[in-house]
Amino acid sequence: MTRLLYVEASPRKADAASIAAAGLFLGAFAGRHPDVEIDRLDLWNARLPEFDGAPIAAKYARLAGKAMDADLAAAWGVIEALVARFTSADAIVIATPLWNFGIPYKLKHWIDLITQPGLTFTFDPATGYAPVAASRPALVILASAGDYSAGTSYGRPDLATPYLKAALAFLGIGSVAVEHVGPTAGPAETVAAARARAARRLQIRAATFMERAA
Repeated sequence: MTRLLYVEASPRKADAASIAAAGLFLGAFAGRHPDVEIDRLDLWNARLPEFDGAPIAAKYARLAGKAMDADLAAAWGVIEALVARFTSADAIVIATPLWNFGIPYKLKHWIDLITQPGLTFTFDPATGYAPVAASRPALVILASAGDYSAGTSYGRPDLATPYLKAALAFLGIGSVAVEHVGPTAGPAETVAAARARAARRLQIRAATFMERAA
């Protein structure tokens, strides 16, 4: 079955603009693709292990070709499961707020966990880095208190967009679409208009999203 991995990076749930926008997109998408499984990964309730102790020891044992004991193997198994959930998905949607110019630490944590040599990328001294998985459609829904449609917002940069595009490209997703939802703070009519514009764009994108997989 075709599977879309939906990664939810906001802790606010019912009050999150990114989650509300993602809900609109996924609803429209599911209406057109009822056969596609939507796998929701809530980063605030998922088991994301600290990358220290046994997990990092397991990583370096693996790189050195050394045998792992039961504890290391179990720790590495958790990492492998997270990676498999990402690499086996046919499409990726990430809904996230913009925090302090960048992304929430939970989203960075997840990206750090799945960015693993041999599992999501390889390295050859002659040719450099290469992703393991093939490219897939990917969408980032990025909500921000400010309006970044014309660049910075009152001098504040958006560092999340270039980071996510670079990080996902490293993992094999060569073209990442980013839909901005903002401003989410300010006069009510301004916020409502921004959400309405984003909703219209997301409805259109839902109609053609999986075509990028062909």
